[in-house]
Amino acid sequence: MSPLSRRIALASALAAALSLPVLAQTVPPSPAPLPAAAPAAGPGPGARAQAPERMQQRHADRLARLKETLRITPEQEGAWQAFAQAMQPPARPGPQDREAWKRLSTPERIDRMRALRTQRNAEMDRRGDATKALYAALSPEQQQRMDAWRPRPGDGKGRHGRHHGGRMMD
Repeated sequence: MSPLSRRIALASALAAALSLPVLAQTVPPSPAPLPAAAPAAGPGPGARAQAPERMQQRHADRLARLKETLRITPEQEGAWQAFAQAMQPPARPGPQDREAWKRLSTPERIDRMRALRTQRNAEMDRRGDATKALYAALSPEQQQRMDAWRPRPGDGKGRHGRHHGGRMMD
């Protein structure tokens, strides 16, 4: 046997030896087919349509509790009404708005997000000014009550009212 054919035979044997562990591995079984997904427990299809009404009701309840806590007098009613009006939540975007977003290019989305940020900042400024105006109309005792007032945890029943592990905060 020539030295060249010996080298070829040796290289072939070495390649075969190195490939044996690969051949010895077992093929993992294919995963069992997943059962058909059961419908998720929770609110039905009409729940999303009712969400804005529930949100408005919770908002109205919180404002009513604050008004009761502050013991707003008839003389302060005008300042209270201006405050309550300023605190109304903005309208939420509808499905057509989401579809419009999908059609925007990336630079157009960035410009739109900047415009929305400016709008949100103006809304927060308006709410802050209304809160300061109400606060100025309150007596010192009422101001102390407003300083100490916090909505009860869990009023929103959503992520803001939850604690670690999904338990309600006390």
